[in-house]
Amino acid sequence: MITVTGSRIANAHAKTPTPVSTLTLSDIQNQSPTNNLADLVNELPQFAGSTTPQNSRLALSGGTAGINALNLRNLGAVRSLVLLDGRRTAPSAITGIVDINTLPQQLVKRVDVVTGGASAQYGSDAVAGVTNFILDKTYTGLKVNADSGVSTYGDGTNYSTSVAGGFGFAHDKGHVLLSGDYAHQDGIYSVTRSWNENDSRIIANPAYAAGNGQPYYIVRGPAGTNNALPGGIINASVGPVANSLRGLYFGPGGSVNHYNYGSYSTSTTSLGGDYALADNGRNIGLSPGSDRKNLYGRVSYDVAPWMTLYAEGAYNESEYIYNAGPQYLTTIKLKGDNAYLMDALGPDALQGVSSATLGTTAHDMPYRRTDNRRNVQRYTFGGEGNFTMFGKRASWSAYAQYSATRTHEQIYNVMNTSRIANATDAVRAPAGNAAGIPAGTIVCRSTLTSPGNGCSPIDWLGTGVMSASSIDYALGNPWRDEKFEEIVSGVNLSMTPFATWAGDVNVAVGGEYRDERVSGYVPAQYQSGWSVGNFLPTFGSYDVKEAYLETNVPLARGLSFNGAVRGTDYSTSGYVTTWKIGAVWQPVPDILFRATRSRDIRAPNINELYQAGTSRTTTVLDPWTGNTDTVLETTTGNSQLKPEKADTTVVGSVITPRFAPGLSISVDWFHTRLKNAIQQFYSQDIIDQCYQGNQSFCSAFRPDPSGQRDLLFSASPFNFSQITTSGIDIDATYQFPVRRILPKADGFFTLHGQASNYLSYVADSGLSPAIDTAGDITTGPPKWIYRFSASYDTSRFNVTAVARGISAGNYSNSYVQCTTNCPAYNAYFPTIDYNHVKGNFYFDMNFTYKLKYSNFGNMQVFLNVTNLANAGPVIVPESGLAADSTYSSLLGRTFRGGIRLELQ
Repeated sequence: MITVTGSRIANAHAKTPTPVSTLTLSDIQNQSPTNNLADLVNELPQFAGSTTPQNSRLALSGGTAGINALNLRNLGAVRSLVLLDGRRTAPSAITGIVDINTLPQQLVKRVDVVTGGASAQYGSDAVAGVTNFILDKTYTGLKVNADSGVSTYGDGTNYSTSVAGGFGFAHDKGHVLLSGDYAHQDGIYSVTRSWNENDSRIIANPAYAAGNGQPYYIVRGPAGTNNALPGGIINASVGPVANSLRGLYFGPGGSVNHYNYGSYSTSTTSLGGDYALADNGRNIGLSPGSDRKNLYGRVSYDVAPWMTLYAEGAYNESEYIYNAGPQYLTTIKLKGDNAYLMDALGPDALQGVSSATLGTTAHDMPYRRTDNRRNVQRYTFGGEGNFTMFGKRASWSAYAQYSATRTHEQIYNVMNTSRIANATDAVRAPAGNAAGIPAGTIVCRSTLTSPGNGCSPIDWLGTGVMSASSIDYALGNPWRDEKFEEIVSGVNLSMTPFATWAGDVNVAVGGEYRDERVSGYVPAQYQSGWSVGNFLPTFGSYDVKEAYLETNVPLARGLSFNGAVRGTDYSTSGYVTTWKIGAVWQPVPDILFRATRSRDIRAPNINELYQAGTSRTTTVLDPWTGNTDTVLETTTGNSQLKPEKADTTVVGSVITPRFAPGLSISVDWFHTRLKNAIQQFYSQDIIDQCYQGNQSFCSAFRPDPSGQRDLLFSASPFNFSQITTSGIDIDATYQFPVRRILPKADGFFTLHGQASNYLSYVADSGLSPAIDTAGDITTGPPKWIYRFSASYDTSRFNVTAVARGISAGNYSNSYVQCTTNCPAYNAYFPTIDYNHVKGNFYFDMNFTYKLKYSNFGNMQVFLNVTNLANAGPVIVPESGLAADSTYSSLLGRTFRGGIRLELQ
């Protein structure tokens, strides 16, 4: 069978109008920066905003931490379809996204990336395109790989090993393929990189007044968090003199100190002074610890000249462990008679004080640790073959596949809100109390009336002061188990029923059926009452039936038409039709013109339909005060969602001049308009909408009665948004034998450059002004993403250099940058004095030395140096991790070396 990505027509000679980029086996071996194939694929400029283990650190409740999910065009991983040998593969999360870690990477011989809508050929989710991983299903021999790596700072140690083999039997009518791999990476659970000491922050401008032309926000440094310190700081107090205790902070052993708020401060941030005391930018994870295991097996047999039957089985097991950051509390209420407060400050300082509000990152408590475990099983049975139909070669395939993904999501060291409240309310036991506790003993007030409640009082005031019993009492480890199952089957037929004067007409027809369902379990005690997590089990299912037709019709010499149509019937949202039309015109061998227009869809996934509820802790910028508030955001599903619909146009050309053999240049313009996009307003959008007077949003948030956070938010997805994006893809390759320059030299020299220029990216909710986020480093794709490689490959060695990066841009395109004569304040477009962020440029080197042993096999020794210059990441003016984690190298320079041994 011939695998042609971008078309269901099994004809390698038919020119498809859809752009396809390819990573070859040589690219994979000589350019991969890590032992994870997804890291190489994500370097391609067509991918923007992908989910990676590096940037999913705070996915505490969503189940996506550790996943490598590809995102084409920044339209979302849920709108980018991943295939294995042209078939859907097992989803790795409730959203339906596929973790590339689950694929048998050592058998991948090619990766094809289709950058254009492909729903008519492949079904739902192919709105932005398709990434197809092609396996070497006829591999014969044995290959063993082993590698190890480390960062230039001596951390992030990693290693992997893999074995793959294949052999024929029954006079090569049958073939067996087996593979297995194991990979490990040490986690980096604190940030020691110097770039994280940038200390710039966005703060409200003290010089701003309505109409005075000053920017509403300013970017200044050094600055740091002032309302949550390792040993606690009093942010407010109630008494005869308001806030008389504000600024008292507690150090080692409970020492009492006066905080220096610097030259300027807000309720959350100080400029200068004691800004460096905060540890929320250090006590966070830089990279997860991970272990992953893969097993894959395939057996096939040629039953007849026209029929090959096969069975595949795959098993993946992975675990990712993160430091999600310290406990972060800014509104702990200590009553005036709190025993620890009395001991720390004395009765004189507390005379008349009824309460004090404390902020802390709880240095004595262990950090919040996420542990996400997954195992994915996939079993496929099918057949394929070629035969003669209408006097021409025809191809058929049919398969049925079952997959099951089981996840165990657990967050360790999470605060129980009611226990925190009980433990915080610490008093000295009075004489003769009913609980029989010795007078003067510090106890929980609740214990005096409920002696058996197990409460252990907690001392927030200082470092090295909390008791182990209070930590054990206050913290817990919520968890959730979920199971996602998918049954998918399909049948495909590609044939040439007739010919016109211009050539053969190719036709492909087929149908598919898919059933997806989810179930889960969460112990009752972990479903509510926790600072994060509050997992709920999700239950739901849907099925879909599909049929398609595709044809390629030659119209004239060098001119052909390609069209496809697919009918899809969802059990949840009904029937929808997708289609695609395209044409290829090659007037001369040197140039080819291509164009496509498609209607694509994405149906709501199980998470969007049935999610019982997940929550996360995040922050919002309060437009009323200019302060940063800590909030808990809870999201639930919406069973009334309808499919998204997208219209995509791609127009381009490919130049292959005969005067320069080996040179190929392609340029494609793309435009996608996604309607009825499934989106939801998150906390910042909700509070901004309320501030603008949209009262329907004001009911979506309220104060947190527990005091653990400032506000509580609720949100659900709706079909209300429209996303429009356009840009230009450029791809140029020039390969030539070195003997053209040096007659006695062997080998080939290859230059390859790729770049994507995002001209616009606009998400329009219809409720607020649409903002073009192209070039916005926080929410949109960079203006330019580029990658260039130069490779010299001989029979004895390969040397490859890679240069890659993104262009400079803005921190947020919603800001209006100005220093004087600024426009009036607008909550959607606030003014700021500096909005620029630098781009990044990384240079990688890859060296491979090849050894060949006659009658034995081959061995390669390789060394990869990624980020050779140890360039830093894109720095952003934020607390916590002050760097972009999607497009940047957070680890710095890394080294990876290893061997590849192949026996034949």
